[in-house]
Amino acid sequence: MKYMLLVCADASRVEDPPAGEPAPAKPEAADSSIDVWLDAVRGMRLDGSQLLPPSAARTVRVRDGETLLGDGPFAETKEVIAGYDILECADLDEAIAMAAKHPVAKFGAIEVRPFWPE
Repeated sequence: MKYMLLVCADASRVEDPPAGEPAPAKPEAADSSIDVWLDAVRGMRLDGSQLLPPSAARTVRVRDGETLLGDGPFAETKEVIAGYDILECADLDEAIAMAAKHPVAKFGAIEVRPFWPE
């Protein structure tokens, strides 16, 4: 079964890149411990990536046929979604075990959500 891991961190840990420059290649949390985690999920990780900071986000709503755009994330929160991973695991327990090994789990949170069955 597929599971989405939403990698959540305190907004203060997700820095904006300087104006006009791309985000750094490795985020603050991505020291060698992320490489250890990636090795642990090799073969079950289908996709994953870091996301740009909330300042790069746009919220899209359609009301009465009109597209409304908002800056930033959809809600004001202390934690932001900093990245994601999609794992193919035998069951929820295995997905939770892999999430617990993610380095961001030590200072942030990893939300584990199953995909709808196909």
